[in-house]
Amino acid sequence: MLKTIAKPFGWLMLWLYNTTGNYGVAVIMFALIVNLILLPFMWKSKKSMMRTTRLQPRITELQKKHEGNQQKLNEEMSKLYREENVHPMSGCLWSLIPFPILIALYQAIRMPITVMMGVGSELMEAGGAIYEKLAELGYSIANYTTGSNTSYEQIYQSKFITEHFADFAPISDKLQPIRYDFLGLDLSVMPNFKIWDFDFSSPAVWLPAVGLFLIPFISAFMSWLAMFITSKTNPSAVGMTAQQQATNKSMSLMMPLMSVWFCFIMPSALGVYWIINSAIGVVRDVTLTKVFTKRMDREDAARLELQQARQAELESKRQETERLRAANATNQNKNTSKKKMQATLKQKDDERRASAEKAERAERRARLGITEPEKPSSQVGNRRYAKGRAYVEDRYSNPEDAEEATLAAAAESEFGVSIDMESEKISVADEKTAEADFPEAGDEFLDGLSEEPEEPEFEDEEDETDGSEPL
Repeated sequence: MLKTIAKPFGWLMLWLYNTTGNYGVAVIMFALIVNLILLPFMWKSKKSMMRTTRLQPRITELQKKHEGNQQKLNEEMSKLYREENVHPMSGCLWSLIPFPILIALYQAIRMPITVMMGVGSELMEAGGAIYEKLAELGYSIANYTTGSNTSYEQIYQSKFITEHFADFAPISDKLQPIRYDFLGLDLSVMPNFKIWDFDFSSPAVWLPAVGLFLIPFISAFMSWLAMFITSKTNPSAVGMTAQQQATNKSMSLMMPLMSVWFCFIMPSALGVYWIINSAIGVVRDVTLTKVFTKRMDREDAARLELQQARQAELESKRQETERLRAANATNQNKNTSKKKMQATLKQKDDERRASAEKAERAERRARLGITEPEKPSSQVGNRRYAKGRAYVEDRYSNPEDAEEATLAAAAESEFGVSIDMESEKISVADEKTAEADFPEAGDEFLDGLSEEPEEPEFEDEEDETDGSEPL
């Protein structure tokens, strides 16, 4: 099954080799083509990751607001993702695509005869024509490696066939000579990490060995560089927990180390592919970050402008409604029941009475020299934190300072009382102190407040519709 999946990649590698005439160049071209094919998917992945990162401050705010209520938090986060058209997992899924391709390329490099050339496996097995010819001409795996690992035996057989191609050409027209040289390096062999075993007697011997030895470390460096640039251009650490940041840090160390290990146990061609793929990834990430940053800045500015316009429109309608109510210029719905009309008039009368009391109270406080306590921007009525203990009024219009202001607001309100009792009545201590100094200022406050308003009487009708409309 794995060979079947790998065959298209093997045919592509063989075509690139026949086109360029160089195995290393074919590997580089293979990496370029694969990255071009994957560009639309990487485009989606990068876009989703950047959108998710931009939502992180708002997600953190939701987590603080709904702390202890996981169900409500999940609902609000799902709503936020829908509104912003963000799929959190899509950024991770697309980034996993290169790994199956790397495995398929590994199969093509490991089995050049059956996967790249497409030669039938029956010819390579005992009794097959190629197998018999290899034995007849004296092929031995010991001539190419000192180990007993036969995982890469087709590479050694391919080298032997290339050296005696005239004898193998009549067996199958699919057989082709392949030379694995690239810049003086044999990309079919695994790098040797035992540098102390190198023969330094001749540069022609030790230079290729050192070059192969450096491939895993260059690959690890490029892998680290790609992850470093991604973290800098996409600062997803904002709003992350300490555990998430520690996980990201460990991954940035583990991936390069894994790259070193893989490159030492696989043919050097895989290391070259890994290096080129990481280099292309760096260029792609920097370019896409610039493109999406400009685009998302414009989208955020347009969204903020639309939000401000919407708020201004709502405020204008509210003020207009208040003006009409103050001028008693609203139409009563004819279908409204007398009971509801009575309740509405009573509510309005209570509101007027409360407003008068508030004005009297404010005037009296001014005479007594009592200052009003400062109210937080999140207060509605006498509920001091109705909009949230970490509420910051300009968190969207001033996102640069929003995180710091949110933390400051949360810390300031952590031990504050939820209900502002001073918003409804003067504290007894302040009142007594002030009246002791100004006894003549306190008597007139209660004048006229003991009278109860007369409630208008209507005939009771059971029509339950309600509503008032502006003229």
